[in-house]
Amino acid sequence: MEELNVKNEELERRKKRVKRMKRAIIITLISAILIPIILCVFLFVKVNSMQKQIDYLYQVREQTQKEEQLAKEETLKTTQQEEQAEAEILASELPETTEVDKEQEKKGNGKKKVYLTFDDGPSTRTEAILGILNEYGVKATFFVVGKEDEYSMEMYKKIVEDGHTLGMHSYSHQYSVIYQSVEAFASDVERLEVLLRTATGEEVKLFRFPGGSSNLVSNIGMQEFIQYLNSEGITYFDWNVSSGDATSKELEAETLVQNVVQDVEIYKSSVVLMHDAADKPNTVEALPKLIEQLQAMDVEILPITEEVEPIQHIKADELEEKQG
Repeated sequence: MEELNVKNEELERRKKRVKRMKRAIIITLISAILIPIILCVFLFVKVNSMQKQIDYLYQVREQTQKEEQLAKEETLKTTQQEEQAEAEILASELPETTEVDKEQEKKGNGKKKVYLTFDDGPSTRTEAILGILNEYGVKATFFVVGKEDEYSMEMYKKIVEDGHTLGMHSYSHQYSVIYQSVEAFASDVERLEVLLRTATGEEVKLFRFPGGSSNLVSNIGMQEFIQYLNSEGITYFDWNVSSGDATSKELEAETLVQNVVQDVEIYKSSVVLMHDAADKPNTVEALPKLIEQLQAMDVEILPITEEVEPIQHIKADELEEKQG
């Protein structure tokens, strides 16, 4: 009897072990099925969330690219309009300046004076221009814009060290910005003054308006900008002779030379407009030929100084008389 009880107890224990094993197997199987499903659901949700973020970022990038493209197109359009406006101004006749210089021609004695001026630099052409001027022993005037890279800062310094005259041509050269108001103009001029003083250690008090003082793109009367320059003791210079390199990039060097020489023959004092710009290689090519022809004409080629009588399309003294 006792032996039977032992066997029954042993059988009962086995049944319990079997149940536990079955339960463990079932739990394991359920876990093996549920865990991958849960992981798949989690990953699906995660991937879906990431896809939404990617789609959003892609839309943001597309929108940003569109805005940047529109901004570039607008800037290019504005620049082209400004260049066209300047080209039209440079190509037009300036009767006031012509009459003044013709009177100087009639009254003048001694050699003709020629002031070679270069706008818009520094550029990748600046070193070549300085090298040519140095080779011929000629000093010129550079009306520069604001550039703060290492090369440009070195060029400002080199212009002065080589004995040339440094003048301002606005910091930004963006008509829509600098001619928006007197305050905007003053801020632009002051920024360039500080930059050039930092680069060269000298005060620069000569100025050339982008497009000249007779430009037609200013939002307000040029007289207000002239008054500001006068109040700051800054003298502005226009030109009465143009090489034509602003009106077309395609003009050959010989044409640029001829454009200058034929007008220099008219005036006693000639302020010659040329450009120091990367896209004007013909100006650099023309420079040696121009200097040689001018020297053959026995003229004095000089840099502009504060003592030089300025050529001004809108005369400062006439403005003061009207105000008086």
